Amino acid sequence: MWKYISVFFMACLPIIELKGAIPYGIANDLPLIPTFIAAYLGAALPVPFILLFLRPIMDWLKRSTKPFRKFAQWLEKRSEKKGSKIQKYEYPALFVFVAIPLPTTGVWTGALIATLLGLDFKKSLAAILLGNFIAGVIMLAFSEFFFGIVF
Repeated sequence: MWKYISVFFMACLPIIELKGAIPYGIANDLPLIPTFIAAYLGAALPVPFILLFLRPIMDWLKRSTKPFRKFAQWLEKRSEKKGSKIQKYEYPALFVFVAIPLPTTGVWTGALIATLLGLDFKKSLAAILLGNFIAGVIMLAFSEFFFGIVF
């Protein structure tokens, strides 16, 4: 049970998300489907909170001390850079962005971009969660193939 809890909480973390949690679960001999479910739910957990509360937090950071202001500006600039590709096609692009299992293309960055671009909450949530599902399936297949060869 602790390994599943580890997979769940690992998937909640930015950058690691389910792209790191699924290979961790497979490497620890956990069954595929329960590993996928734990990782998917863990990665999905922070998404609505990011979509709902990031804007007020960013506004507060911009009014705060200089280090917080600089961090907020850096975060917005980074998101604008990644978000410029998403802005044109919005939700389909957000889906594809999250579905590609590469570093910094996950649910945290997708939710950040959706929030900073002012996209609709429900549509963004659906696009991100569906993209996360596809990324999870890709990682599951990759992990099973990779660990099947190595071990």
